[in-house]
Amino acid sequence: MADLKVFRRGADGRDVELQGSTVAREQELQRRVEAALEPMLGVRFLATEYATGPWHQGRIDTLGLDEDDVPVIIEFKRRRDAGVITQAVSYLVWLLAHRHEFEALVRRRLGADAAEAVDWRRPRVICVAGEFSRHDRAAVSLYQRDYRVDLVRYRVFGPDLLTLQLVETVPGFSASGASPMQAAPADEASDEPEAVAVPAGVSQMEVPGCLRELYSELDEALTSAGDLEVVVLKHYIAYRRILNVASVIFRPSVSHRAILVYLRLDPDSVELEEGFTRDVRGIGHLGTGDLEVRITSSADVEKAVPLIRRAVEGS
Repeated sequence: MADLKVFRRGADGRDVELQGSTVAREQELQRRVEAALEPMLGVRFLATEYATGPWHQGRIDTLGLDEDDVPVIIEFKRRRDAGVITQAVSYLVWLLAHRHEFEALVRRRLGADAAEAVDWRRPRVICVAGEFSRHDRAAVSLYQRDYRVDLVRYRVFGPDLLTLQLVETVPGFSASGASPMQAAPADEASDEPEAVAVPAGVSQMEVPGCLRELYSELDEALTSAGDLEVVVLKHYIAYRRILNVASVIFRPSVSHRAILVYLRLDPDSVELEEGFTRDVRGIGHLGTGDLEVRITSSADVEKAVPLIRRAVEGS
């Protein structure tokens, strides 16, 4: 497991390493993360210490709905706990048996539209702890066909600094994390949409034949910018770490043929160009990200590379 080192510039101009530690109480960690759940983990808060009823007799630390509309269970441990993964998956079994209860909670907290959009195909577990052993990291592979499991290591550096580090992720169905383009047929003559060979059950997503070559170039630009997990979802392809960095959506119309990329990048930090980049804050759209980049040619892919790199570096 790669260690995260944090340094502070001292009065003499030299960098001094800060020694990270764990919190004194587990509840302190939970409250800090819950207070900023969306920017930290990309999850909308639903409930804390949620009781699972008299038969299951448990309490889920945090329930949420992530940016891809997927149900999320979050479990916190102050240090290392060999049972955290088993406990979280036990709660997930309960959740899958109580879908209507969860959707009712979403409706109360986030509204009817959010409840209708809940995606049950690949529910998610996030375990946040001070340490994970190599056995923990190996164990999550058991769930790769059914759930997304993220192991997140935290450290505190004094009273004001908290770091979160993704140390292991198992995306579910897509075990390899490879780009969908790697399985695409090379023979390409038709403008009709052709299904890309993606892992069974992951998505109904199709990459239009007329955009496949252009998407291959875009995919290379995205995956070469950083170590990103590539996941095909129902309405878009997500490139992500803990949070989505980019969302890719296809627009195969003959008159407006394009690939739309939504980047997790502040539009105010970009010199917007009509027909290429657009601020979509407050504008409803599929996918996540506030900056829309419109790709219609190889030249657009090349022009988008600096924006992609900035989004990846800031993730």
